[in-house]
Amino acid sequence: MDSHGSRHRTGTPALTPAERRLVARLRTPLAVQRYLNALPYNTEPPPGRATLRSFRGVVRHRTAHCLEAALFAATVLEQHGYPPLVISFESIDELDHVIFVYRKRFRDPFSKTTPENGSRNRFRWGSVARSRDPGLHGRKPVFATPRALAASYLDEYVDLTGRITAFALVDLRVMGAYDWRLSGKNVWKVERMLLDYPHRRITSSDRRVDALRARYRAYREKFGRKPVFYKRRDRWTALPAEFR
Repeated sequence: MDSHGSRHRTGTPALTPAERRLVARLRTPLAVQRYLNALPYNTEPPPGRATLRSFRGVVRHRTAHCLEAALFAATVLEQHGYPPLVISFESIDELDHVIFVYRKRFRDPFSKTTPENGSRNRFRWGSVARSRDPGLHGRKPVFATPRALAASYLDEYVDLTGRITAFALVDLRVMGAYDWRLSGKNVWKVERMLLDYPHRRITSSDRRVDALRARYRAYREKFGRKPVFYKRRDRWTALPAEFR
């Protein structure tokens, strides 16, 4: 469904037979999330060079970082009627994050249809994501707006240096004919577009961030791993094995 709730289906890209079979198998956001969870995270350099691979590159190399995972999800799910939407986050430490986002129709059985509220059908937003941090993966489609979905990442983004300052909902179709889906080369133009795209400010309490940062530091020093102590984890999708 596109951002207004109508069905959208792009023309089928020039997929290989193996790619077509993979796309046919990954029919839902949850299926795509599970596939990405099973891939090693692309740590980039060192020892290699930085990458920004398309869907085809992720399939070929079987690894993905956050933006590569978002492009993979967008390419696959576009073929199942989802528009290629992402949310881009900006952070104070310039270590940004990108997630694929989607809307799912939710029918409230307890709500009555009236001229004031329209249909009992409502839309809820969810996400598909890959990260080096457990709290920055996917979210179930339970959020009323893209901003509410973005806000669900505020606490989990806080580490030794990070803090979300802004977000942007971006339709990758603004790239026009640029081949971010299947290119065999690095698609750096996508990153440049997202960096230049107008972001909306999103605020968090200084006091809360300071407390979260102190708790994060203490947890890392004590246990030597990244925490999963956050509230409302019931809204997360299942984590990759390395975080369970």
